[in-house]
Amino acid sequence: MQEMPAVVIRDEIFLEHDPGFGHPESPQRLRAIYKRIEEPDVKGLYKVLKPRMASKEELCWNHSASYVERIARTAGVSHYQLDPDTATSERSWEAACHAVGGVFEALDFIFSGKALGGFALIRPPGHHAERDHAMGFCLFNNVALGAYYCLKRLGCKRVMIVDWDLHHGNGTQHSFYEDDSVLYFSTHQYPYYPGTGGVTECGKGRGEGFTVNCPMSAGAGDEEFAAVYNRLLSPIARQFSPDAILCSAGFDIYRDDPLGGMRVSIAGFSFLGSLLLELSNELCPGRLLFCLEGGYDLTGLSEGVAAVLRVIGRKEQESEKGVVENLKNSDVSTKGLEDALDVQRKYWSSLG
Repeated sequence: MQEMPAVVIRDEIFLEHDPGFGHPESPQRLRAIYKRIEEPDVKGLYKVLKPRMASKEELCWNHSASYVERIARTAGVSHYQLDPDTATSERSWEAACHAVGGVFEALDFIFSGKALGGFALIRPPGHHAERDHAMGFCLFNNVALGAYYCLKRLGCKRVMIVDWDLHHGNGTQHSFYEDDSVLYFSTHQYPYYPGTGGVTECGKGRGEGFTVNCPMSAGAGDEEFAAVYNRLLSPIARQFSPDAILCSAGFDIYRDDPLGGMRVSIAGFSFLGSLLLELSNELCPGRLLFCLEGGYDLTGLSEGVAAVLRVIGRKEQESEKGVVENLKNSDVSTKGLEDALDVQRKYWSSLG
């Protein structure tokens, strides 16, 4: 396969969203990432694209017009509190529209065949954003809107969203809960914020079976995550056979993250990225886009992103390769995984 650089969405506009002093979802998160990916082991593996602003019409694919207008009215306002965790600043509207538009630009580039995968390094994050309200640091649901873009503009029939953020992506789940064209797969610490993501939440109507939740207990690390992705995600993905794969990539499952209780290492992120890249190469060549969600330890966040970009660029470090190979054989049994398998076998014959 011809080597092509990954595509990266990067722009200073994303640093302009400031939810307030001491807020964990701060501009410093992206500053750390942007600095890290300039280092020699990563620089040269990607092509930077500038984002565009998503239109209000595009935002309304997933959000109500009244909610979009509410966020638009925060433009130029120094501080506006949307919920106890989520606030805007003067340019948050602009940043949020560019975050969604950045996902669209990356997908256009990937679908043109110019890149084999990419990473939208954007903020504010998105997977908690509901149709008509903000929550969990999120304004617009970037990954859900990316899935709609694939379906509406890029000719896809089936899209898979994989969410490995520490927190369950309630907004993304609700976006497609009655839709069989988008498969939503989530691993998340449970019980934990936002309280959704139970194993029996499987979809409704024609979407029944197309929501796959694997709740995980605090303390889960590389082996436990690898087993879920080996035994649950991979068989379902192959049976679903998506035309594109989008990933809500949250690095708050890192072992030192201040908001989380998971134990994933940097090499663990290499494995997760490698598995999704392998599936995309097999099922929908190159049509893989990671979208930044959480991650609040700056080392875990920046090094995790660097690890994923090395995977896409096929320049993994030797130490990472060894861990990844070992994790491909992980079949650790946990209650969350066994419960998810029991529930999902009703819908997916590939699970046995």
